[in-house]
Amino acid sequence: MDGIILTPLKQITHPKGDVFHAMKASDKGFFGFGEAYFSSINKGEVKGWKKHAKMTLNLVVITGEVEFVIYDGNNFSNYKLSKDNYQRLTVSPNLWVAFRGLCIENVLLNLASIEHDPSESENADLNLINYHWQEF
Repeated sequence: MDGIILTPLKQITHPKGDVFHAMKASDKGFFGFGEAYFSSINKGEVKGWKKHAKMTLNLVVITGEVEFVIYDGNNFSNYKLSKDNYQRLTVSPNLWVAFRGLCIENVLLNLASIEHDPSESENADLNLINYHWQEF
């Protein structure tokens, strides 16, 4: 699907605690920096649908496992990110995004290209986009 970049990320194992890379300004998918925030989602819960008009999302799961579904108005793309599948999902503006927690504790990081501005995004009820979440 156009507007999606999936980037493998480096993990550095250290006996006192590991390092998990998220993003550098030189990375493909970096379109500026507006803000960074963490979001948690409970197991089995779904957040979405949301579509940004200007913001590029850079999503990294740091705890648990999160399933992301992207919708372009015609097709769906599905991605599961976790510590074991440690990648950054870059989502361009004008794509619908929803995500679901697959573990007891799930935390993701969004490195957003612009600061949050509620006037540049649109929300839709989960039932308005016909997607059937698979059992896990």
